[in-house]
Amino acid sequence: MYGAAGLTRLMSRRGSWRFGYPHRPPGTPTDMAVTKARGADEFVPAEADLPTLKQAAASCRGCELYKNASQTVFGDGDQHARIMLVGEMPGDREDREGRPFVGPAGRLLAKALAEAEIDRSSAYVTNVVKHFKFTERGKRRIHQTPTRTEVVACRPWLVAELDLLEPEVLVCLGATAAKAIFGPSFRLTRHHGELLPAPELDGTPWAGNEGPGIVATVHPSAVLRTRNDRATMYAEMVEDLRVAASALR
Repeated sequence: MYGAAGLTRLMSRRGSWRFGYPHRPPGTPTDMAVTKARGADEFVPAEADLPTLKQAAASCRGCELYKNASQTVFGDGDQHARIMLVGEMPGDREDREGRPFVGPAGRLLAKALAEAEIDRSSAYVTNVVKHFKFTERGKRRIHQTPTRTEVVACRPWLVAELDLLEPEVLVCLGATAAKAIFGPSFRLTRHHGELLPAPELDGTPWAGNEGPGIVATVHPSAVLRTRNDRATMYAEMVEDLRVAASALR
C-alpha cells in the first residue's frame, strides 16, 4: 500500500511499509488519499544514520506546516532501541524545545512506561508528523489534528526511522499514529492493547520475515484531556503498554 513511486529510494534499501491493516474486511479501502503536498521523500537522505536524518529533517519543506512551526521535532532515543513509540505530532512545548514528548503528555507517558516496566531511557520516541500544527487563541497555541495529506507528506521520515531502527516492538500512541501504520479503517477502540502483526512490506520482507509486534493505545494527551474517568483511561493505557513490555521478554 505504501509503495508509491516517491519512496523508490527507501524501497530499494530494504522495502518500505505497506500501511494496510492485514485483517481488514474484504473491500475495505486502506490507501491514503493521494496528496497534493510536495512530500518529504526528496529530503530524506539514503543510507543515513539518526543524526544525519535529524539534520536533514530540519530543512524539510514537504508540506506547509514548517512555515508556522518553530522547528522540526525529530525522534529521540537510542538507535539500538528494542521498542519504538510513535505519536501524532509535537505539541507546544515540544515545538519550543525541539524534542518529542517533553511536555505534560510526555511526563504522563514516562509515568505510564515506568508502571509498565518499560525503561523510557532505552526507548525511541517519535511522531508521525514532525511539525507542530496549531491555531492561535490569544497568546495560546492550540493543537490541531494533522490532515491525512500532512500525514502522507511526512510519512517518509517515519519509514526511514523504522527502516533504520528495526524495533522489536512498535507502540502507536493514539488513532493518528495507528492509522498511519494500519490505514484509515483501523479502530483504536476495537484493537487497543492487542499485539498485532506488522503490515506487509512492499517487495522485500523484514529481517526475520515478521517485523515488529505492534501495540496501539491511547495518546497520553487524550488521557489529560478527557472529562470522563481519567483514572480508568490511564489504567487502560498502562495495561496496553504492559502488552508491549511482555513482547520484549
